[in-house]
Amino acid sequence: VQLQASGGGLVQPGGSLRLSCAASGSIFGLGAMGWYRQAAGKQRELVATITTGGNTNYDDSVKGRFTISRDNAKRTVFLQMNSLKFEDTAVYYCNAWRLGREYWGQGTLVTVSS
Repeated sequence: VQLQASGGGLVQPGGSLRLSCAASGSIFGLGAMGWYRQAAGKQRELVATITTGGNTNYDDSVKGRFTISRDNAKRTVFLQMNSLKFEDTAVYYCNAWRLGREYWGQGTLVTVSS
């Protein structure tokens, strides 16, 4: 499974961005997908996950501001990020599970700055 993330960039506090991640390759049996992030000097942390059935899970720090969704037909997962804060600055990584194995995308940088 290859995961291609896009949509990162520079945004002011309070602004919005939408990340996308498309899965390709051997995608039969593709399961839960999600987003993680890693800020400079910190460990990678969960942002949000979504199952094939649409059940979602969010880190408390993004609840009410971020929304994860997926298009199973297009094998794509999205992360709508609203009301962005300085502390949301990080490299965001797409994640997917397939047949018991975990896959990671290359990461896309989100910078929240005035």
